[in-house]
Formats: sequence, C-alpha cells, structure tokens
Amino acid sequence: MRDIQRLDRTVSPNELAAVMHTDGAAIIVDLVDAAALDELDEQMRPYIDATPTSNVDLGGRQTRRTGGLAGRSQRARELIMHPLIVETGKLALAPSAALQISNTEVIAIGPGEAAQPVHRDQDIWDYPFPPGYEFTFSVMWPITDFTAENGATRVIPGSHRSGRHDSFRESEIVQATMSKGSVMMWLGSLYHGGGANRTDSWRRGLMFAYVLGWLRQEENQYLAVPRDVAATLDQDMLRMIGYARGGQAIGNGVDRSDPLGTFIPEMARPGQIDVELLEGYPLSTVES
Repeated sequence: MRDIQRLDRTVSPNELAAVMHTDGAAIIVDLVDAAALDELDEQMRPYIDATPTSNVDLGGRQTRRTGGLAGRSQRARELIMHPLIVETGKLALAPSAALQISNTEVIAIGPGEAAQPVHRDQDIWDYPFPPGYEFTFSVMWPITDFTAENGATRVIPGSHRSGRHDSFRESEIVQATMSKGSVMMWLGSLYHGGGANRTDSWRRGLMFAYVLGWLRQEENQYLAVPRDVAATLDQDMLRMIGYARGGQAIGNGVDRSDPLGTFIPEMARPGQIDVELLEGYPLSTVES
C-alpha cells in the first residue's frame, strides 16, 4: 500500500508540484494556524446548519455541502489565495497558468454516513482531454481533525496515472488523516472519496477546487459571489473568481476590454490586449 507523502510547511512550490505529479496528492502539515479554521467555522456555521443533506450516494445522504464561500467568508478568501497553493497549482497545471477557482464547499459528513464512492474530480468535464493532461486540482482543509473513524478522505496514491477505472481493491486505499491547519492537495485525475463516519460527531472540511482559466467553473462564481461583495474585493481575488481572461482572447469584457473593468472603470478601455498572454499566441509568417 502506497501512503500519502506528508510535507513540511516550508516546502517550495516546485518541490510540492513534483510530488503532485509523482503521487497525485500530498499533505502539507500545519500550513496555517488552526485558529483561522475556527474563525471560518464560526462564520459559516449558520449556512452549514441550514444546508440539507444530499439526495444521491455520490453527494452523501448524510452529508451537507455548503458553497458560496468566496462571497461569504473573508477567511475562506484568504485560504483560496494561499501563495503555496496558488503557485504550486500553476506549476502542476503548466504550461496553461491562467488559474481560477472552480468550486468552494464546506463538506460536513454526518454520523452514520457511508464511504463515498471513489471518483475523479476531472470527470465532471465529460472526459474532453487525453490521459496525462492536468487541468484541475483540489485542496481539503480540515475544519475538524480528520481521523480514520470520522471520515478522513480516502485516497488512492498514484491512481492519477492509471486512467479510468471501474473498481479498486480496498488494500489500495489510504486515508488522509490530518489535523486542523494542515491541508491535502490532489490532482483532478486522482481517485478519492469521503470516508465513512463511524462517530457521533460531524466531520467538517473545507474543499476548494481550482481549474484552468478557460474552462467552465463547477460553481458559478458570478452567482455565488454577490455583486456588492465582488465590488469590495482586490484585483487578485477578482481574477481568481473569474473576472480575468482565461487566454489571449477568452473571457473578454465588452469591446475586448479587461474583465476587471466591470468594477474598475479605468480598466474598461476597449481593445486592450494582455501583452503577457499574447506572448504565448502562435503566429506564422507568410513568405512572398
């Protein structure tokens, strides 16, 4: 059985991206102060308590999935933009480095919940790319400590290299036990799933999924983040939730203006091309 590598919080983005490519997942131990997760839990608890459980096995019939975190929690926005996660993600999905947030959820697994079927996050995009092309990754921040008994995420290290599978042996699965303040990061091609909760308490974790900037987001951030909240966000956060070009000419504002012009009038000038994105645009010459 292959275990999940556990790395120190001083790990560099290059080192972490290398482990991601080799194993498909990694845990960074004690990356942030656990108090940040306690504050987020307090901010989100009314929304979590109001969320119904899922009506399908994949979602978890004793599991609540509460979204909209980019618009509901300042602490969530800070974690979304954590430099180690963002910089590693750009390397892991290179050479396409235009990155955006795709999904934000608090996943609360209730007592008596069965283990979730193992699956790949990338499959919601209908298998559009060849094996080995990575276009999405996710992170899970424990809000409560993750244990084998309360439903720590089940992971099959190395399965990102195996292609599509209908079944796995239980002996291939390991659980991502970790304490609050740590984080697990995994590629969208890795098989994983929530664990069974055999305790009498709810297991809560914060899941963020990221995707290349030119793909449709799983959670529609333009709806999930109210316009009055978006107007208060800084440029980096606005770009992360989707107010950015996903390529040289993908996602333009009106008259090919910068999408940030929605909130920053001086950036709404027509016909302004992002020079950095244009550098990667292939052009051919015609000889006479």
